[in-house]
Amino acid sequence: MGTSRMDQTGVIVACAQCGRANRLAFANLAKATRCGQCHTPIAAPDTPIEIGDAATFDAAASNSALPLIVDFWAPWCGPCRMVTPELERVAKANAGRYLVVKVNTDVVTDVAERFRIRSIPTLALVFRGQEIERVTGVRPAQEIEAFAARALASADRRAS
Repeated sequence: MGTSRMDQTGVIVACAQCGRANRLAFANLAKATRCGQCHTPIAAPDTPIEIGDAATFDAAASNSALPLIVDFWAPWCGPCRMVTPELERVAKANAGRYLVVKVNTDVVTDVAERFRIRSIPTLALVFRGQEIERVTGVRPAQEIEAFAARALASADRRAS
């Protein structure tokens, strides 16, 4: 996983030019941003980001301008480790379109319970505070991207 991290107000990324930490507010993740120090453009997060607590998850799920692809996983789970490089590919290829996050079900148990996670890995698409759809099991990056696009299209049709 990359060097990006998250708190209850946004994603914190290091500037590629000067190294300064910059907070990208959840509501502004879809907008162009520049480093507060050197004014170099800051790219959207392009690696999966570990979420460490329920409050941070809830803030991201409710306030993110980007849909979240949530990986419910645990470090002891072999299939979870197999899907990790696929999620890294998805995050890199879809930076600025989706925010890929990881929720360790052994650590953030309240979120796992709330989402009724019964098997891992489980991938869920969450947008505007709502779970849109989920799939379980190991999937290649192309299938994860297709799942997310299909889920968003379905949600858009229902909203219309």
